[in-house]
Amino acid sequence: MAASRLLWASRVASYLKISTFPRAFSTVLKDLKYADTHEWVKVEGDSATVGITDHAQDHLGDVVYVELPEVGSSVSQGKNFGAVESVKATSDINSPISGEVVAVNNELDGKPGLVNASPYENGWIIKVKISDSGELNSLMDDEKYSKFCEEEESKH
Repeated sequence: MAASRLLWASRVASYLKISTFPRAFSTVLKDLKYADTHEWVKVEGDSATVGITDHAQDHLGDVVYVELPEVGSSVSQGKNFGAVESVKATSDINSPISGEVVAVNNELDGKPGLVNASPYENGWIIKVKISDSGELNSLMDDEKYSKFCEEEESKH
């Protein structure tokens, strides 16, 4: 009986595109830069991929909608370019880097839960052509970001 309930719950969760696995801690990847508003940036040449961190998606809960900007629009470091709506709250997404949006993850329209399931891979949000690479110096590396999250958690 318990096994069939678990199977049913797993199927429902899959249909709703939510995770059924509890997680003990947030993942922080080494080769990324992080903003204090919990966005990450992966730099490849003069372009960057941007998303929200594992820490952010964990606090938001199950993501049900992602507001994406238009390709060709400009984003500025620290400024809002979209939003993530979850079952708990709606949160602005701020750009960790300035530049022109060259791609958006349209897969999030039908599968917003990718932000929860794979925040650093399939759940990316935008790709930006960087206009000022010097801005990267104001972002945190993985060690600083991990400490930042720990300090933030201890305040709550």
